[in-house]
Amino acid sequence: MSDVSNPGDNSLAADKVRSFPHAPGVYLMKDAAGRVIYVGKAKDLRSRAGSYFLKAAAEEPRTANLVRDIRDIEYLEAESEIDALLVEARLIKDILPKYNKELRDDKTFPYLEITSREEFPRVRITRQPKDRGTKLYGPFANSSGLRGAIQVLQKIFKFRICNLDIREDDPRWQWFRPCLLASINQCTAPCNRRISRDDYRKSIRRLRGFLDGRKESLLAEMRRDMTAAAEAMRYEEAAELRDEIKLLETLDQRGELDTHVQPEVFPIDPKRGLAGLRKVLHLAQTPRTIEGVDIAHLGGKETVASVVQFIDGLPFKPAYQRFKIRLVEGADDFRSIHEVVARRFHQLDAEEQAFPDILLIDGGRGQLNAALAAFAGLGIEPPRVISLAKREEEVYTPEAEAPLRLSRHSYALRLLQYVRDEAHRFAQHYHHILRRKSTLGE
Repeated sequence: MSDVSNPGDNSLAADKVRSFPHAPGVYLMKDAAGRVIYVGKAKDLRSRAGSYFLKAAAEEPRTANLVRDIRDIEYLEAESEIDALLVEARLIKDILPKYNKELRDDKTFPYLEITSREEFPRVRITRQPKDRGTKLYGPFANSSGLRGAIQVLQKIFKFRICNLDIREDDPRWQWFRPCLLASINQCTAPCNRRISRDDYRKSIRRLRGFLDGRKESLLAEMRRDMTAAAEAMRYEEAAELRDEIKLLETLDQRGELDTHVQPEVFPIDPKRGLAGLRKVLHLAQTPRTIEGVDIAHLGGKETVASVVQFIDGLPFKPAYQRFKIRLVEGADDFRSIHEVVARRFHQLDAEEQAFPDILLIDGGRGQLNAALAAFAGLGIEPPRVISLAKREEEVYTPEAEAPLRLSRHSYALRLLQYVRDEAHRFAQHYHHILRRKSTLGE
């Protein structure tokens, strides 16, 4: 870092930007104390981040104060500009940087939500998804594109978007007057008993299959119809098909739910979750920092590990770490956990950094014992180490032989599940990267 005594010197950060890639991603600007003061997204990291170190940015009233405070800068590369947008939103909510204003409020990204417990499932756009009884797709970066795409999907799958509580065994619905969507053939009108429950739900299953990725065959068919209409000089029909295809393709502009998790998707309350953990784990103080560890492999090959960090109940992604397992051959989760825990906490201990309040291991009693053995081998006092087993969602602790069985709806368990699932997602993502490099020779 540059000398704090020179408040206008951001030359080291400016030099660092010159090594950034020409790729989409997120950049994090830091002040002299190492605090993140601004998070931004970019289609081209080097060009966008570098623009802050031009003379114009220092003189522009909107950026002058930020530029004056910059002492360091880091970046996180993303797969696409859309991914960068979603990561930016997540980081701003986690870190609350001083100079970020637009995403520090309650703004959220929209989701496509399909109900699953109704006789005639509904489809809707929401920014506050329900915690159960629905299938979610998203988050989507473009709400207007999502609305347009839903209109196209309605023409194909003819689902309902109303809030009516429709039951097949209620004879009153046969006298109900359908809305305009039925008249223009964009809804099969279950509200007027024009379709059976089974046939309607078959259509919803096709819609879900389309959204789950089996859409290329439908798009190919639409393109063939567009070409045929143009050759037959039915230009209006061809133009309509062209626009529908374009709207359907905007569905690709979404983040994967597991990749870009937004806190409103999960029925958790971080404060209550942390308070609950203090109670069930008999901690002297409410925990602030939780780290989660998970292992991923395929047939014992390319074994990797992840360490994720949560602060005050929310992910802090700049502190995430990935480890390629070096000392274990084959599929051995116990030894792999031992290795990653030993490497992680040997580093923290050597650098005299603070340990997390809770270390969560993905697994049961065996995985927990492997982590504890790593601390014993290092000769250092462990933090509060626990494990969470997937099948019954039981919590294992060092002091009790029997696992803790928390209520499925308890805030403490929900928070632990959030940490565990995020560690799993991060490990799997790294594993897929290594597999792709191995397969393609990258």
